[in-house]
Amino acid sequence: MTVEQSQPEEVDAAPVPHARGSKGYRTITAALFAAGLATFISMYSAQALLPALSEGFHISPATSALTVSVTTGLLALAIVPASVLSERYGRTRVMVISALVACTVGVLLPLSPSIGVLLVGRAIQGLALAGVPAVAMAYLAEEVHHKDLGAAMGRYVAGTTIGGLVGRIVPSAVLDVSTWRWAMEIAAMAALVFASIMVRTLPASQFFRPQRVHPRTVATNLAGHLRDRRLRSLFALGFILMGGFVSVYNFLGFRLVADPFDLPESIAGLIFVLYLAGTYSSAAAGAFSDRIGRRAVLLGSVLVTALGLALTLPDWLPTVLVGMALFTGGFFAAHSVASGWVSRVATDHRAEASSLYLLAYYLGSSFAGAAAGIAYGMGDWPATVGFVGVLMIGALVLSIGMFRRAE
Repeated sequence: MTVEQSQPEEVDAAPVPHARGSKGYRTITAALFAAGLATFISMYSAQALLPALSEGFHISPATSALTVSVTTGLLALAIVPASVLSERYGRTRVMVISALVACTVGVLLPLSPSIGVLLVGRAIQGLALAGVPAVAMAYLAEEVHHKDLGAAMGRYVAGTTIGGLVGRIVPSAVLDVSTWRWAMEIAAMAALVFASIMVRTLPASQFFRPQRVHPRTVATNLAGHLRDRRLRSLFALGFILMGGFVSVYNFLGFRLVADPFDLPESIAGLIFVLYLAGTYSSAAAGAFSDRIGRRAVLLGSVLVTALGLALTLPDWLPTVLVGMALFTGGFFAAHSVASGWVSRVATDHRAEASSLYLLAYYLGSSFAGAAAGIAYGMGDWPATVGFVGVLMIGALVLSIGMFRRAE
């Protein structure tokens, strides 16, 4: 009798958005947590290896940093096409194919015989990776209750922070006992494991409806988002914040292994443990913004990021560590709030809006990260901090502008 009564409810019940505390919410956020891990391990495993790549291929720090910039640059260019494909073929399908292809390419990269081949491989990996970040925010916005979207977005961003941490710590540790090739291979295998977890656990979309996609329609949707002043500010923030963040972490390793610190590469790599500050701050900022509002949390996060950057200037390891903790925590908090805010502002065609944010975000990583190499070559760490400091001023101006606007 109980079974007979329950069957019509399962068949006829209309789907409801996943709310915090429900099984669906836990499953969806856990799956995207794994997606964030797989994506960011793949994307940034090369960053911890930059000094080793520079030595192994006999290239400059700026050239070795291209192994990060080409990946994020090509990912940025593929973001919009990936989001368009998700509108036609489905959110989960695009994310699954993207993760599996990117991680498979990653397993092959350590076989590269030259820096040129490695750069081409990293570019291909960037193209393949685009499907996960391009779709994840739109997928969450569709499937999670709007009151809990900030917290859900925070959990996804927390996964990216731990992915970034694992992608840097694991290769750094392996360098102590082996070559950069084995370090990159082990990181790639870890990414493949997390991608497999995502594939097995990612819930099917409840609210997605496929749409016919035409280039003119896509262009119209993108143009509509770009006409919104709030969205333009958020896109610019993504460019600036990510550009500054990648610039600092690209060249911090070179600073720590050189005079006056002279740290071994494996010890210098432990600086990436400070990503845990971002793991906490991204989840906390997302939940906090749901309660007190995004404007105050965003502005406060950018101020903390700028303060942390300033504290890295003295040649004293304790201030560098404290500064990097604040810088990392502030950045991920700001990114968590800004990315969630995009999905709230763009009530229609969210995939395109998210893709524009991420296009700006990863272009910032690519262009600013490469430009920071020029700054580092001209004036070492003080010049790098000066370059990123200019970016932070721009971020503060944009955040104050968002603070003055209604949510």
